[in-house]
Amino acid sequence: MLRNIFKILVIFIIGMVGGIFADQILWPYFIERPLFYQYRLEQSPVYLTERKEIYIQENIALKNAIERVEKVVIGIRTKTKAGKILEGSGLILTADGLMVTLAELVPVGSAFNFFIDGERIPFQILKRDLENNLALIKLEKNNLPTVGFANLEKLKLGERVFLVGATFINVTRQDLVTPDLQKVVNEGIVTSFDQNSIKTNIFEKNVLAGSPLFDIEGKLLGLNMIDKEGKIITIPISQIRAFANL
Repeated sequence: MLRNIFKILVIFIIGMVGGIFADQILWPYFIERPLFYQYRLEQSPVYLTERKEIYIQENIALKNAIERVEKVVIGIRTKTKAGKILEGSGLILTADGLMVTLAELVPVGSAFNFFIDGERIPFQILKRDLENNLALIKLEKNNLPTVGFANLEKLKLGERVFLVGATFINVTRQDLVTPDLQKVVNEGIVTSFDQNSIKTNIFEKNVLAGSPLFDIEGKLLGLNMIDKEGKIITIPISQIRAFANL
C-alpha cells in the first residue's frame, strides 16, 4: 500500500517538474525555431488594439473640438480701391465683439464686410499692425461665442492641430452683401515653432488666410498666414494677445 502511494507521489512530482521544464525551457526554445515561429504568441495585437482605441478617441475629441470652435470663425470679404476682391477669415476674441484678422485682408481705403452665419455685421477698425500682419476690429454685436487660449509653453512637436476657415460660395465679384458662407476644416501636426511663428504640415488655398489654428482640445494657438506655396505659417496667440491687450 505504502509502495503504491510512494509511486503515485513520484509520478506526480516527475510530471510537475516535467511540466515546468517544458513550459519554461522547451516551449520557448522550440517556438523560436522556423518551423514553429508562426505559432508563437505575442502581445502585439493588444498594442495594436490600444493604438486603435487611442486613434478613435482622438478623432472623437477632434470632432467635438471643431463643433465647439467653428462658431468663432468669421468670414471676411473686401473690395480694394483697385477693385480686387479679397476673401479670408477672422476670429472672435471677446463676447462683446472684439475680433482679430490679418492686416492684409483689410487694407486702408477698401470696402470691408464681416459675416457671422451669413449675417453682415457693422464694425469699426480699431488698429492695424502691418509689421506683424494683424488687425483689430470691433463688431457691433454682443453675446458672441469665444474660445480659450492655448498655453504655448506646453506645445510639442508632432502635436495634432487643426484650422477652421470661412469661404464664400455661389457669389459674384459684386456680391459683397449677402454671400453664402461655408466653414472649412483641415488638420495636421506641428512641425516647428518658436516665439514668432508656428509651422505645420498643412497646406491650404489663400482664401483661408486669417483662419485660426487650434489644438485638439479646441484651444486657440494662433492666426494663419498662407504663403505662395500654400504653406501655413501661424502667428502665435502670444502675439495676438499682446496686440489686442488681452
